[in-house]
Amino acid sequence: MMAMIQVVTFDCDGVMFDSREANAAYYNRVLAQFSRSPLTADQLAFTHMNTVDASLRFLFPDEKEYQAAQAFRRTLTYLPFVPYMRIEPHLKPLLRRLRPACKTAVATNRTDTMHRVLEDHDLTGDFDLVVGALDVPRPKPHPDSLLKIAGHFAVAPEEMIFIGDSTLDAEASAAAGVPFVAYQNRELPAIHHIDALDQVADIVERSGVRLPA
Repeated sequence: MMAMIQVVTFDCDGVMFDSREANAAYYNRVLAQFSRSPLTADQLAFTHMNTVDASLRFLFPDEKEYQAAQAFRRTLTYLPFVPYMRIEPHLKPLLRRLRPACKTAVATNRTDTMHRVLEDHDLTGDFDLVVGALDVPRPKPHPDSLLKIAGHFAVAPEEMIFIGDSTLDAEASAAAGVPFVAYQNRELPAIHHIDALDQVADIVERSGVRLPA
């Protein structure tokens, strides 16, 4: 039997937002600076899930080029790419329905862009905790971000759910002992598979939490 859910945690890219277009534009800008071809499908898939450091290492395996790419990206602001992000249409209504019965959190492999993304989409006040890759020793697929969230709210991992769309999310959940809800990816191992975020409310209510209609 599922424990009563106290904390609902979301991945950012691919769950809260369709951000493939934004990520592609960002990394293509970096690649263009070094006269590289735009992202391939495999490169886009990798950069969509991983931290910017891991992504640049993947795109620029030569150490000298990697360091040059890092130096260039530090001169970039993510602001021009935020408008390319498409918010999941059910996200805001869901967050307002979940709170205050449940705490809400974000566990993302974004580094220094997450708070600006929330601000620009009027979501700053809708999450009780945001944990990015710079806030923990190891990003996903390691469990650190989810364990940090559980510790912050003083709940057991089984009293949380984590909504993600990638293998990194599923692996992080499994390592942390947090029940995983797969978003628009039925190939991932999960306690539930959903196609829209409004389905999260049903999962929470089935655990025994009473939410407003």
